[in-house]
Amino acid sequence: MTTHPAPLTVGFDLDMTLIDSRPGIRAAYRALSAETGVWIDADLAVTRLGPPLEQELAHWFPDGRIQEMGDRYRAIYPDHAIEPTVAMPGAREAIDAVRAAGGRAIVVTAKHEPNAKLHLAHLGIEPDETIGWLWAEAKAEALREHGASVYVGDHVGDVRGARVAGAYAVAVPTGPCDRDTLREAGADVVLDDLTAFPAWLDAYTQGGSPGER
Repeated sequence: MTTHPAPLTVGFDLDMTLIDSRPGIRAAYRALSAETGVWIDADLAVTRLGPPLEQELAHWFPDGRIQEMGDRYRAIYPDHAIEPTVAMPGAREAIDAVRAAGGRAIVVTAKHEPNAKLHLAHLGIEPDETIGWLWAEAKAEALREHGASVYVGDHVGDVRGARVAGAYAVAVPTGPCDRDTLREAGADVVLDDLTAFPAWLDAYTQGGSPGER
């Protein structure tokens, strides 16, 4: 077996991959609903995290208000969403594993980039780069730019982004997409969660990839 080319760069999605942002996002939606008087089912909204904010807001606001509401949501987000959010199991260890392998860890997310950075700083997760505002196939732009050979995410959109970038698509069924859905979307490997990532990465850097776990 041959080793994979250096330097190693691994990309990670943010919401429901590195962080469980559901409590914070739920609080932010409830605050927006209270402020605008428009009903938003926050419990439902947090079951379908991944796509850009505007896609969710379209369920609750007319087209003419979506941009305004998106701007307002992002403005109030830090006051409501940062504190309640927690790291996903294995998140810090996954970043550390990339570093231990001599690689760089980047975060590529559809989230508003300043808010993504606030989450990571609050939780003490320190990637080498954080790139926001990219969803699905558009994530390939950042993955290619940074030379990522692996991308880890929880959504079929993450799998599509990895494949367009020519990166190895590692999926975790910790978000809205289950194992079968991720596999059908083209994930190269589906791990139970990020706690399995360091062992997988060790095998990957040695030139192979262990089976799904």
